[in-house]
Amino acid sequence: MVGSVAIGLVLTHRASGVLNLAHAAMGMYVAVAFYELRATGELILPVLGLPSRLSVVRAPTVATALGVCMVLAAVLGGVIYLLIIRPLRHAPPLSALVASLGLLVYLMEIARLRIGAQGATGLVIDGILPDGLVNIGGVLVGADRLWLAGIGLGSALLLAGLYRFTRFGRQTRALADNERGAVLLGISPIRVGVVNWALAAMVAGLLMVLAAPATRLDVSASSLLIVPALAAALVARLRSFAGAALAGLGIGMVQSELMNVQVEWTWLPDVGIQQGVPLLVILAALAFWGDDLPQRGGVFSPRLPRMGGVEVRSWRPLALLATVGVMVMMLGSEWRLAVVISACVAVIALSVVVVTGLVGQVSFAPYAFAGIGAFTVIRLDPMPFPIAPLLGGIVAVAVGLVMGLLAVRVRGSQLAVATLAGSLAIEELVFRWSWFSGGDLGARMPRPSLFGLDLGIGAVGAAYPRRAFVVTTLVVLALCLLMVLGIRQGVVGRRWRAVRDNERAASAVGIDVAGVKLTAFAVSAMLAGIGGALLGYQRQMVTGRSFTLFDSLMVVAITYLAGIAAPSGALLAGALASGGLLTVALARLGDTGAANQFAVSGLTLMVVAVRLPAGVLGSMTRSGRTFRDRTQRPPGQTGSRALVG
Repeated sequence: MVGSVAIGLVLTHRASGVLNLAHAAMGMYVAVAFYELRATGELILPVLGLPSRLSVVRAPTVATALGVCMVLAAVLGGVIYLLIIRPLRHAPPLSALVASLGLLVYLMEIARLRIGAQGATGLVIDGILPDGLVNIGGVLVGADRLWLAGIGLGSALLLAGLYRFTRFGRQTRALADNERGAVLLGISPIRVGVVNWALAAMVAGLLMVLAAPATRLDVSASSLLIVPALAAALVARLRSFAGAALAGLGIGMVQSELMNVQVEWTWLPDVGIQQGVPLLVILAALAFWGDDLPQRGGVFSPRLPRMGGVEVRSWRPLALLATVGVMVMMLGSEWRLAVVISACVAVIALSVVVVTGLVGQVSFAPYAFAGIGAFTVIRLDPMPFPIAPLLGGIVAVAVGLVMGLLAVRVRGSQLAVATLAGSLAIEELVFRWSWFSGGDLGARMPRPSLFGLDLGIGAVGAAYPRRAFVVTTLVVLALCLLMVLGIRQGVVGRRWRAVRDNERAASAVGIDVAGVKLTAFAVSAMLAGIGGALLGYQRQMVTGRSFTLFDSLMVVAITYLAGIAAPSGALLAGALASGGLLTVALARLGDTGAANQFAVSGLTLMVVAVRLPAGVLGSMTRSGRTFRDRTQRPPGQTGSRALVG
């Protein structure tokens, strides 16, 4: 499956220059649709607001179900290109990454909504390929695995021939090299793009359907195959179909063998070692072939986009927090808990604002740093509050500096891929290691107290969560926000913005670009570590699944949605978080609103990436300024220039 997803990544990147983080999710959705069609005769539809199912045939054959799902895959790929990718063809890399992230979230949640509780432990699909065992050199290998490997390699060779020897392949290469020149020659970029994305979706869907019977079809696990697939695609330099297929096959084999090694070598961590393979491969690929990859790091590379500078007076978000602190004393239990969750997530969202919004470095690891902070507090018990959360943040800084070293060498899409793999490796190798975290059984967070005053969340009935803990989280959030606002307005903040706006110019005036990036990652990691400690105090019990890669993707998504360029955007991001103020508000409107929250968030994220690149807050602020400028413009002034005469 890794190789099949990698092939699709190479295909879409060659066609449109986009690293599609949702490619594995597209294949997963097609496989889920195939399962449902075979089981019920109904085709599940991926559009909110429309009927969830369409009756196709009462008892479809394998061929019929596969044919219908291939049509679904082609339509899905073509529509995604037309509505999302094509409008972003001239947009900076971050916009396309965020749009594909929104698509990932949307497809995962749509799949969960469509299959319900039966997908909680993974769907079991009857095999299509021949089964049995084949003896190869004394090693028994499943016949379906061999068939799958052969089909994957055959697909790669077929695509390689298609793009090398056909007119369509030459047109694709021409558009990738120079779209304007290709258009002048009569090549239709829309037609070529639609066909490429439809073909990529069909390849991913077909091979995911064929591979799914070998394992349970899990929505999350299948979607996160994008991480090892990205590693395989980078090994292939985002160019070679056969190279991507072979690299994917090799990564999958190494991961499988490491699972056996974990069982035999008891001194190794009991889980997660195989998840370190994609990270090592990605780092090696960036080290050896980074010069041949697009958007190479360094001071001379093109920048990430300005997300629309949002100037907010520092006293306004602090006044808002103070108002919420007064109101929370009168709120019921449900709303108090929502305020707590929103405040904790807002602290982590601040870390995203720092590293991405203020410095322009794309990181998908905020919850990895948050988990480091929480588990450090557990290991430091009985260290008192607030020393324990601060030390948790400092330990997270050490991990953040390691991530920051990547930002010195690579940036943009490559940095995003590296932090994505690093976050998954930390989750699987560190957070699920029973010696460190308690594994899936978890460990209990110590109860915070200050000078004998109990600040814990625990209480009975309507007293939960305790108002003292609510105020504590708001105070910590206010201090973190004040720190970020102070940094932003000072010398360090000006250097951050200079690096974000133009690394080349910043380096020319004597700014240490590498030092700025490392500092930003350190501050970001500390904020996330403190936020993770607060989340741990709120949950009271944390496990190896408390801080996941999906959580990291979601917090980056909602922060971008709120307004990633402004510290105050983190407050809105906290309100949008699952379990936060928006969740409670939607629950008051009915179960449907709360159930669809993630899917709506993913859909909204795609719309924002395409139409409102500054985020909701940034766009509202700019609109307000435009309106104010027009209404307050002095007589005799038109546009931005006064008439002189």
